[in-house]
Amino acid sequence: MTDFTLKTDADGVAVITWDTVGKSMNVMNQQGFTDLDALVGQALADDAVKGIIITSGKPDSFAGGMDLNIIARMKDSAGDDPARGLFDGVMAMHGVLRRIERAGMDPKTNKGGKPIAAALPGTALGIGLEIPLACHRIFAADNPKAKIGLPEIMVGIFPGAGGTTRLARKLGAMGASPLLLEGKLNDPHGAKRAGVIDEVVPAEDLISAAKAWVLSSPTIVKPWDEKGYKMPGGAPYHPAGFMTFVGASAMVNGKTMGVYPAAKALLSAVYEGALVPFDTALKIEARWFTNVLMNPSSSAMIRSLFINKEALEKGANRPDAPDQKVKQVGVIGAGMMGAGIALVSALAGIKVVLIDAKQDAADKGKSYTADYMDKGIARKKVTDDKKTAVLGLINATTDYAALKDCDLIVEAVFEDVGVKAEVTKMVQAVTGPDCIFATNTSTLPITELAKASNDPAKFIGIHFFSPVDKMMLVEIIKGQQSSDVAVAKALDFVRQIRKTPIVVNDARFFYANRCIIPYINEGIRMVREGVEPALIENAAKLVGMPLGPLQLVDETSIDLGVKIAKATRAAMGDAYPDGEVDEVLFWMADQMRLGRKSNAGFYAYDDKGKRLGLWDGLAAQYPVADDQPDLVTVQHRLLFAQVLEAVRALEGGVLTDIREGDVGAILGWGFAPWSGGPFSWLDIIGAPYAAERCDQLTAQFGDRFTTPDLLRDMADKGHEFYKRFGTGAKAA
Repeated sequence: MTDFTLKTDADGVAVITWDTVGKSMNVMNQQGFTDLDALVGQALADDAVKGIIITSGKPDSFAGGMDLNIIARMKDSAGDDPARGLFDGVMAMHGVLRRIERAGMDPKTNKGGKPIAAALPGTALGIGLEIPLACHRIFAADNPKAKIGLPEIMVGIFPGAGGTTRLARKLGAMGASPLLLEGKLNDPHGAKRAGVIDEVVPAEDLISAAKAWVLSSPTIVKPWDEKGYKMPGGAPYHPAGFMTFVGASAMVNGKTMGVYPAAKALLSAVYEGALVPFDTALKIEARWFTNVLMNPSSSAMIRSLFINKEALEKGANRPDAPDQKVKQVGVIGAGMMGAGIALVSALAGIKVVLIDAKQDAADKGKSYTADYMDKGIARKKVTDDKKTAVLGLINATTDYAALKDCDLIVEAVFEDVGVKAEVTKMVQAVTGPDCIFATNTSTLPITELAKASNDPAKFIGIHFFSPVDKMMLVEIIKGQQSSDVAVAKALDFVRQIRKTPIVVNDARFFYANRCIIPYINEGIRMVREGVEPALIENAAKLVGMPLGPLQLVDETSIDLGVKIAKATRAAMGDAYPDGEVDEVLFWMADQMRLGRKSNAGFYAYDDKGKRLGLWDGLAAQYPVADDQPDLVTVQHRLLFAQVLEAVRALEGGVLTDIREGDVGAILGWGFAPWSGGPFSWLDIIGAPYAAERCDQLTAQFGDRFTTPDLLRDMADKGHEFYKRFGTGAKAA
């Protein structure tokens, strides 16, 4: 069954309708290109057809883009010469869109041809915008929920079906840069203001408006196919254009630190393409797109940030339990974390009972939602009615009896076993027997906390990341007695509030913190050794970490690090490995340099909290050594500190699915997104090299870099994580 159909009306307008079978939104596949090409060719060859409209059979969208599963497999299916196979495949796509663009015009005179309009009922992303860009006029329905743009850069590629070349030539490099380099999406009116589309019309008039234009005998030659075309804003050799490209290069390298290949490739395609005729520019775009697809970074990013993320959000690891959609959630503790949980729950349409010990504290927690909605109103993203409706879902109170009808409780009180135990008993004194109790904690063992529950099977951990409204990851922690229903409840709740869940088993620090704490500790340990702090911080950023370890500990607060260190030392006794780190951390705390919150930490701050640079006083206590390590050594220490903990988590059964390990690492603490996550990174560098490098780091820096048995076994056998565990197979 084809996704494209053609119907010609009595006026001679052929309407090609795209309607992907079994999908709520159109996605393009290889057969789709073949079918579209055939129908366009059929319409162009039919003397009765005066023009063509390409539209969607979906009422609220045109297309969501290419099927990224296909892109992820393109290299593997490209034959013995994958680069050539990929290039030929991309050029075939260009051929289809170029035939739409030329529409039968004489190649020498630009005479003839039939007008082709794109009619977009709603969202048009990726190839869903690249096809319209090849048409001669783009009409969009006045649909405020629609998003129009080219978001490919967000998943490690760039618009490779002509979108890069066409948009740059239509808007100029400067005008196109927010859409190409940042993946900016616009509503229809914003897209028209940006020059991306041509007309916004009422939804009911979409096809009639496009038809009227098609029948008006319009000029259809694109500017770049006319003689004398000049690129808006200037080509690279034009004085203004030269400065644009210099600035764009600086911006790309400043934002990506050179580790995201797609951004550099995109800029190269635009720059080089601007120097040559249009058809040659398409070949250049195809070569750079092939270059990106051949880079393992792109396939790793697509796999983690799209395929695996989507699978987890759809419940890939959900237990076989009845639907557990949350009707009313009780949030205990109205501090920053609890207030954030209340906000995202209410935004999802869930009734919320927000409890705190004092009414003014509960009211302050609710005001977090009011402030959030006010910001949305100021940006014209939210209406007053929406604010009223969301606030109406939150009952801020001190009365535990209000929790009676809640089917899920999320406790977010102080990180203290005794306090949490007391709250657990108070809650369960009023909730029903089927209510699931979830504790929000980042460090405390769930199985231990569950001892305060009257039914440990209905007790589970939910670890939100701060700030809740911005962080996409939620870590669900199964205690030893947590039931499938409790896990399903937590998963369904996380999906309701539009977050990405990972499920892990109970262990100290769970998954995210057990990986990020060693990263911070390694940075602090290097300070004590005399490594230049600026080298530590910049090495981290140059390998793709969003924050250096010293800035990260400032952001999370140094006294919190001290508290975690003391608790960990008490639990581990003589096995505790981080005494050298504590020396630095405790000294900083004694100096009352507690991080950003005190405007004093590893960094210096002004009185408004603006970070000024690394604190000069650090060198007096820990002098910088004359002999500094090379950049790669610093980077490997910081990366392997995290990655080896991820492997140990898989080896020990804390992680049961490497997809969760990779997605959780990127969304939870920003682990080098270009790599696809820790397991993808190990596959990129290869297990044999990873094991060899660990041996070298162990010999030089200590046992914390000891190669885990699982990694050693994989190195000996030449295995890859995604070939061995890619569908969630257990490590054992």
